[in-house]
Amino acid sequence: MAFPIHRMRRLRATEGLRRMVRETHLSTDDLVMPLFVRPGQGIDAPIASMPGQSQLSIDRLLHRCGQIHELGVPAVLLFGLPESKDEVGSSAWDDNGIVQQATRAIKKSLPELVVIADVCFCEYTDHGHCGVLSGSGAGRTVDNDATLVNLARQSVSLARAGVDIIAPSDMMDGRVGAIRRGLDEAGLADTPIMSYAAKYASGFYGPFRDAAESAPAFGDRRSYQMDPANGDEALREVALDVEEGADIVMVKPALAYLDIIRRVKETFRLPTAAYHVSGEYSMIKAAAERGWLDERRIVMETLTAIKRAGADILITYYAPEAAAWIEE
Repeated sequence: MAFPIHRMRRLRATEGLRRMVRETHLSTDDLVMPLFVRPGQGIDAPIASMPGQSQLSIDRLLHRCGQIHELGVPAVLLFGLPESKDEVGSSAWDDNGIVQQATRAIKKSLPELVVIADVCFCEYTDHGHCGVLSGSGAGRTVDNDATLVNLARQSVSLARAGVDIIAPSDMMDGRVGAIRRGLDEAGLADTPIMSYAAKYASGFYGPFRDAAESAPAFGDRRSYQMDPANGDEALREVALDVEEGADIVMVKPALAYLDIIRRVKETFRLPTAAYHVSGEYSMIKAAAERGWLDERRIVMETLTAIKRAGADILITYYAPEAAAWIEE
């Protein structure tokens, strides 16, 4: 008995047919735009290693947020560049700190825009590490438990300023639980936590460290961020954060870790974010500027792949462009 030839190509012949059977659909609702805010007025300082991105003063940030909101992007992720830094990053929990000020301004101007605040200390410490240091000389290291206290203080200050979602990126053990307790005790139990649950010690962060002025003064962050070789460990990290009260979990970076995104989503079935990080953004920009790639096509293919892997929330510096392309 002869069997019919299965022609997979039948449903690929036209754009209309392809749209009818498409499995993964990008939406503006998926997108989050990261932004860098600094003190001052009228500041729009381009970031050389991230073409198209800038450090913004609050007045310019509000203008940018307005544009983003008009495009239908529902959320921004704020990173602060403080006026001064110290050994413990105390300006991070200053109620008049730069992100706290920016949040109040956004909420006054665009109350429906979701504000997510990164919670960490690398931008705020004079040594560029993500917490309080212990030891001396070459033996200096980040003190996990001392840092937890300050992460809770920072989170409470940000939530009081009006932040919608707290997003700890420090990778200290027990930080989600410490932040959850701090928020609950401060009467802020309804504030959700989006944990950078599986954050790898990646080479793709280079441009971000220029943008946030957060490069470590010595050593690196491999003792607290994850080894890129490990996959099972990511599931253990996520499980701990979920147990401690994380509402959304994140994988960072995205494109080189699609397998981790898939495993996290299938295992936990929680809202899952993926951060398409600075290096991933800048690689596309550099290739597009040289005419080696079609920027629009590559961006949309990349974001589709991240969503196809299981991400519900796509944090990307391409959010405004992607939103415009989706709506065309």
